[in-house]
Amino acid sequence: MLGQLSERLEAIFKRLRGRGKLTEKDVDEALRDVRIALLEADVHFQVVKEFVAKVREGAVGHEVLESLSPGQQVVGVVHRALVDLLGGEARGLAFASKPPTRVLLAGLQGSGKTTLAWKLGTLLKKKGKRALLAAADLARPAAVEQLRQLAGQGGLLFVGDEAMRDPADVARRALREAETLLADVVILDTAGRLAIDESLMEELERAKRAFDPHEVLLAVDGMSGQDAVNVARAFHERLGVTGIVLTKMDGDARGGAALAIRSVTGVPVKFMTTGEGADTIEVFHPERLASRILGMGDVLSLVEKAQEAFDADEVERLGEKIRKDRFDLSDFRDQLRQVRKMGPLDGVLKMIPGMAGKLPANMQVDEKDIGRVEAIIDSMTPKERKLPRVIDGSRRRRIARGSGTTVQDVNRLLREFEEMEKMMKRLRGARGRPLSLRMR
Repeated sequence: MLGQLSERLEAIFKRLRGRGKLTEKDVDEALRDVRIALLEADVHFQVVKEFVAKVREGAVGHEVLESLSPGQQVVGVVHRALVDLLGGEARGLAFASKPPTRVLLAGLQGSGKTTLAWKLGTLLKKKGKRALLAAADLARPAAVEQLRQLAGQGGLLFVGDEAMRDPADVARRALREAETLLADVVILDTAGRLAIDESLMEELERAKRAFDPHEVLLAVDGMSGQDAVNVARAFHERLGVTGIVLTKMDGDARGGAALAIRSVTGVPVKFMTTGEGADTIEVFHPERLASRILGMGDVLSLVEKAQEAFDADEVERLGEKIRKDRFDLSDFRDQLRQVRKMGPLDGVLKMIPGMAGKLPANMQVDEKDIGRVEAIIDSMTPKERKLPRVIDGSRRRRIARGSGTTVQDVNRLLREFEEMEKMMKRLRGARGRPLSLRMR
């Protein structure tokens, strides 16, 4: 997500932080590089111009240039400007005072509307809301069936019929079903086109009149560059978009639309998606995204993901086992499974402050590697998981065959687990020593 831009900005500010004193010339040189980085990330030129001017105004003040850490102060100014550019504050779904809340999804074909309906419904379900997905995309082949299967997969309510021809009829039927099923939220998935055309807009306007939505969310492909801004502007003029959802933000494209779209359209970004799974949707937090872009991590999002993924009782149980030196390979496997629930591991690592700049460029953790580790542990007997030292050569060959891996893979896992055990013992020992010794 905006990886190349993040790397460029981090390199620029690293140079600034390395200087004990800054001059206006230093700031101007850095901002020139920032301007180039933003333009190369496909941010709209007018947005770049206004952003750089705002940062310069805040960065050349006496309190910044004469401070003890001027480089860090400039980064703070840029961070605040980025937060303002992205919308200032998080804005989730605006719920109706009387259910059901009606949400109409719009966007071009391929922007991810249908999977967005599923992801949004899943997110609402986690918050205790009953979501009804309504299939009003009657143009794309199998779109109704796709949404039906996704709804079933997520345990969500569904209404749709391939025989229906008018999205407005689907909208009215969905509202009737919502009353019967006591749905809290109705999400209407509509048709898209490869490009904006009059027939699409007229169809959406009819559906909107029949549905009378509280929210009109526009799905925008985060990898589509400045075209995304033009698309958002066109939809907003005809439909009165209330919020934008940036999809496919896990891609490695330039992604400057994410920075410019709110500034140009005036419409807040409410959600973004960062993968294919149901749990890869999150409320858009401008401050957190700005921190990620500047390589400052995102501790709050990391904590929220951990709270969702980890069971509190299980965490306490594992903590007790670690304290009593009883942590074994079964526990290690269970921990891996919990971590995987937090999303793609490369994305999780980049939320840790200071880690983004230390990770290899375009780093991607192969989920298959984690699957192989789980398969190796699953191929062990309970005794072998508890006492890895009993695993001799013949056992290693058996485990490799059973897990579809190699003996070298088994050896590597056992070595890494042994190193982890040693580290845990050192940490336990450090906690047991006087503070004066630990500080040496």
